[in-house]
Amino acid sequence: MQTLSVAAAKARLSAVLAQVEAGEEVIITRRGVAIARIVAEPAVRVPQFDLAELFAFVDGQPMHSGAGAGQFVGDMRADARF
Repeated sequence: MQTLSVAAAKARLSAVLAQVEAGEEVIITRRGVAIARIVAEPAVRVPQFDLAELFAFVDGQPMHSGAGAGQFVGDMRADARF
């Protein structure tokens, strides 16, 4: 863990960020008092899913045979008026 003043961190920000990317923590101080800690952002985990399983699930759902969405909304609006 490295400690730098605000002025030193500002003067060599690119190098500081390279150190952080390499896994090191950097503490920024103002007048000797720690005011910030720079750490690397954790990697974002992208959830995995099985596309074939999704299609199988969708295909297994019953088909809607009633009125369309426009008719449904129209009926709701008509009911709300009274």
